[in-house]
Amino acid sequence: MTPTQRLDQRIERAARDHFGYDDLRPGQAEAVRSVLDKRDTLAVLPTGLGKSAIYQIAGLLTAGPTLVVSPLIALQQDQVEGIEEHEAGGAAHINSAMRVAERREAFEELEEGALEFLFLAPEQFANEETMAHLRAAPPSLFVVDEAHCISEWGHDFRPDYLRLGAIIEELGRPTTLALTATASPPVRKEIVERLGLCDPRLVVHGFDRPNIWLGVETFAEGLHEEGAKREALIQRVVDAKCPGIVYVGTRRHAEEVVEALRARGVSAEAYHAGMKAAEREQVQTGFMTDEVAVIVATTAFGMGIDKPDVRFVFHHDISDSVDAYYQEIGRAGRDDEPARAILFYEPKDLNLRRFFSGAGEIDEDEVTQVVQAIRDHDEPIDPKELADETGLTQTRLTRTLNRLEEVGTVDLLPSGEAVEDDQARDLEAVVEDAVEAQDHQRKYAQSRIEMIRGYAELRDCRRNYLLNYFGEAREGPCGNCDNCDAGIATEADQTIDRPFPVNAQVHHAKWGPGTVMRYEGEKMVVLFDTVGYRTLAVALVREEKLLEEAD
Repeated sequence: MTPTQRLDQRIERAARDHFGYDDLRPGQAEAVRSVLDKRDTLAVLPTGLGKSAIYQIAGLLTAGPTLVVSPLIALQQDQVEGIEEHEAGGAAHINSAMRVAERREAFEELEEGALEFLFLAPEQFANEETMAHLRAAPPSLFVVDEAHCISEWGHDFRPDYLRLGAIIEELGRPTTLALTATASPPVRKEIVERLGLCDPRLVVHGFDRPNIWLGVETFAEGLHEEGAKREALIQRVVDAKCPGIVYVGTRRHAEEVVEALRARGVSAEAYHAGMKAAEREQVQTGFMTDEVAVIVATTAFGMGIDKPDVRFVFHHDISDSVDAYYQEIGRAGRDDEPARAILFYEPKDLNLRRFFSGAGEIDEDEVTQVVQAIRDHDEPIDPKELADETGLTQTRLTRTLNRLEEVGTVDLLPSGEAVEDDQARDLEAVVEDAVEAQDHQRKYAQSRIEMIRGYAELRDCRRNYLLNYFGEAREGPCGNCDNCDAGIATEADQTIDRPFPVNAQVHHAKWGPGTVMRYEGEKMVVLFDTVGYRTLAVALVREEKLLEEAD
């Protein structure tokens, strides 16, 4: 028996004996094997494919404690209870709601070696007591769950995740496992860079959800009466098998759609960030127990929700990216039974998304203020103090610090404090670089909006479009989307001579390096590092030699 076979046997035995898994799904064993080989690993697997099983099995087979960073306290509690139920090693979680005695007991168990798994929310690392205990009993495996939260391109970006790279470094660079349910190539790249993963193994499986029927209903201004889109959505919900989720762009839309659904006899509740936490929890509980048939929600609803029998996900308003849209529709049909995802699309809806994509600008004065304030302090400065001194909101300050870190001027410490990099540079050059980095960010954001517009207006197989976006090459009609049903989606035109294969690395004289994502008839979509997604005419690429194969 080879070493690899022996390792696989250990993994299978642990999965079966400790967690009750008869067999592991695609990607799970590969990711566990990678971690046990002490390789940093980024695993991109859809929710429902058992991401938690990866760190549970790997942690059990790795000497020393496993530290799991998770953004949701409820999710942490569920994981702790599941591990204890399977008697797979001691497990505990630390959060701000705990009593001092409970925290002390958990840390004592960690230092005594009685804990195999410790769950923390990212904001806990700002607590020096927490860091002192972790330095005293450093983890052998550092797990970042919902890793897309570290990326500004991730749909659930959390500023507290930004310090995790420094935390990993301070704890001696334990083997690191990052997990996410959906991450396009730019999000994956940012996760790797911000966490400082060393030569990571990328495990990507299962983006295709063939049981979900994909469709778009378009309502063009001038061709449809005012309110036609909403009436069509309401009727679709009335006719659909429940339970289901309707996503909307604003709190006002959530309340209005709920009112309209109730008027038609549908048990519906709104869910958005403007509600009190207790109200949101009550609505979520009602949905999970089938007391509520339909949730009408903003993007505030979703993370940590695993209801297997959701029969539809309808979008009243278009998402700001394919990443967000795919994550949201992925909450349907997790029981592998048929489900439907429909986008109700009005082209004018994109105006709001374009407005928000340009709302995150930073200007030269703000960058100068922040750099000067950091330089005025001999010691690292806390972001709250920095916000007070500069007068910037926490959001704008975070965005500015991100750009300054990106251009190598500022370091973000494990405590969350900011300090100037050792190699001080001319202030004018720093400001210029930061503003240029923000300009790249803006162009990227706008290109992502163009990609979701491309999905909405597509006259080809919608499933292929989504899978290509996430780097999976798939061709030929899927047979389970509106365009395939209408006979619009056809086999790829074999007469078109493609200059580069999908996923090929290319270079453009102006836009720099990029990756070929997909072909759409006589056009090709390339993801460039600096300007995001661009659609080019294949004939022009060939005639003008716009692209070269990268070295």
